[in-house]
Formats: sequence, structure tokens, C-alpha cells
Amino acid sequence: MNNTFSSYRSLFPVLSEYVHLASCSQGAIAHPVSQAIEEYHNSLLSSGTNWKQAILKLEATREKFAELINAEPDEIAILTSVSDVLSAVATCLPYHHTRNRIVLTDVDFPTVGHVWYAQEEYGANISLIRSLDGVLSLEQYEKKVTERTLLTCISHVSYSNGYTQNLKEIADVVHKKGSLLFVDAYQSAGHIPINVKEMNIDILSTGTRKYMLGIPGVAFLYIKKELAEQLKPRHTGWFGQESKTKFDIFNSTYAPGARRFETGTPSFISVYAAHEALNLLLDIGINPIHSYLKKIAGFTREFGLQSGLQMNSPLTTEITSGITSFYMDNASEIEKRLGEENILVSARNDVIRIAPHFYNTKEEVEYAITELSKFAK
Repeated sequence: MNNTFSSYRSLFPVLSEYVHLASCSQGAIAHPVSQAIEEYHNSLLSSGTNWKQAILKLEATREKFAELINAEPDEIAILTSVSDVLSAVATCLPYHHTRNRIVLTDVDFPTVGHVWYAQEEYGANISLIRSLDGVLSLEQYEKKVTERTLLTCISHVSYSNGYTQNLKEIADVVHKKGSLLFVDAYQSAGHIPINVKEMNIDILSTGTRKYMLGIPGVAFLYIKKELAEQLKPRHTGWFGQESKTKFDIFNSTYAPGARRFETGTPSFISVYAAHEALNLLLDIGINPIHSYLKKIAGFTREFGLQSGLQMNSPLTTEITSGITSFYMDNASEIEKRLGEENILVSARNDVIRIAPHFYNTKEEVEYAITELSKFAK
């Protein structure tokens, strides 16, 4: 299998020493991203302050992410983590007794449950959809989402097994019941195409440290502009104001669109990194990345099974992603021992996740699985 992105490998220094297959946890850092971090750092060293330049970079980054998901810049807010995004959205919703149900699933990242269950005290009625072998059916959404459902919160790709959901089909189901759709795209943005308009997504969030090739400190929140204008965030700050330079302590006027969900001064150094990471992804194209990773993931599954590993991910290619997970006793210990062999994978509970990106090769996956299978035996 030829790696059509082999010319990009030299941008990632870690690949000269390590087999980096942990993009579901932390993507490899490219030279342009590292240089952007240095640019921010050096500008402070040389000039003492770089506020105006940083604000311009913030807006440019907002535009880049909007382009990535086919949104308008005013539909994008920049926060510090997806946990912050979830809390900001959860605390601004009107939990009326006639429509107060929040539907989540057991394939969501634990933070999703932590945030939504914390809202029960304030009127939220939580309804959980339980998966069957890590997979959910459309019929489950049709049954669980009712006329009382205020919002349905789903993961585009499951962090545990790589299971991928059809967002457009789910959006059609939940919207018929009058529910909003919130998509956690942390494990999909950067390697699976997302078009929020075509998919009819109401709210979406993701962060930059995984497949989006950045570092911690930046999360993006998309909200349909017409929806955002109806919401009044309680989790707010001066960046969420119409004019943050008024310095008016007595009067609050929300910024237009999703910007009203911004809070305080962002992690500018992370914004600089995100800007260059987005540049790289947009230059390469998400569709080619997605096509390549589907082939790599197919090989990962086939070779893993041939090597005697027990797979935790779905076998059906239509619902799989770049993440493939295998059951392993003492997964955390195995992750550590593979790391000592310069093989980077990611453990969660009783699984080892293998998560390549466009810069990886079939040979790297084959080598990692061969070493992993030794622990299984």
C-alpha cells in the first residue's frame, strides 16, 4: 500500500524515532506547528506584548476552522476544551417541564456524562441509550428521542472502539421530534469529512490535540447562527461580549452568533499552533486523508485478526474510522512497554487503540501489531 502522503512525513520529527499510532490521544506535531509556537513565544521575548497580532491570529484560526466544516466564522466560538464547551451549552439551555430530556449514549466520552448528569439538579432529565457491542442503531434513536427531548448528544466517532455514526441520518430522526443535535467530533475532525450544513448539525465541538494536529488549549464550538442568537450563555466572559473593549462592568451585550460563548483570554500559543495545523489539513484535504485511512484501518483489522488479536472495533467498514481497538489484559502496562520500544499506542480500560494518521504507513501498523500480538500470546 503506497502512502500518497509520504512527502509530508519529513514534517513530523517524531516519526524518525517512533512509530506514532496514537492520534486518538495526541497527534504528531509538525514543523510548521512547532514554528508557530516559537513565533508566539519569540514575539513576547522580543516585543514584550503581541496582543494585536494574537487577536488577528485568533480570527484567522476561526475562519480556517469554519472552512474545514463548511460554517460561517460567526458560527464558531473558540474555547479551551470540549469540557468547557459542553458546560457552556448545558448551562444555557431552557429546561422546561414539557421539553427537558437530554439523550446521550454509552459510547460517549465520560466527560459528556459528567456534564449532563450534573444538570439534573437544574431540571434536565437524562435518558441514556445503551449500545450493543459498542454499536447503536437508528431505531434506538427513533425510540429514545421523543417530543420531550430538548437535545440529543452523540459522538461522531467513539473514543473507545472507533465506531462511526451517520450524522445526517441521526439528525433527520432527532429533528422530527423537535430535538437539537449536539455532535462531539473530537475523534473525527481532521480525518473524516464534516459538513455541518449538509449534515444539518445544530451544535458541534472538537479540539485540536488529536487528529487536528495541534496542542491542548483550543476547542472549537459550532452553533447554527439562528440558534446561537436565541441562547443566553451563563458561562461567559468579556470575549463573549459585543464589544470587549468597552470595559463596561454594568452592561452586558452578547456578541453575535456563537462568539457569545467565548469567555476570557484564550490560550494564544495554542491558537497559533491550531492555525498552522488547520493550514496543513486544508492543504492536504480531509477527503484524501479519509480515503487513505479507510484503507489503513482495513489492513489494521485484517492483520490484527490474522495475528490472533481480539478486536473491540466493528467489522463493518461503513461504521468504522481510523481507530481500531483490540482487547488486552493490562492494557496500560502494554502501552508502556510498547512505548519503551518506541511504539506509541493508546490504552483505555481493557483495550489498546491503534490510531494512525495520514503520515503513517502500512509497514508501521504491521510492525506495531506484530509486537502487540506477542503480549497476547
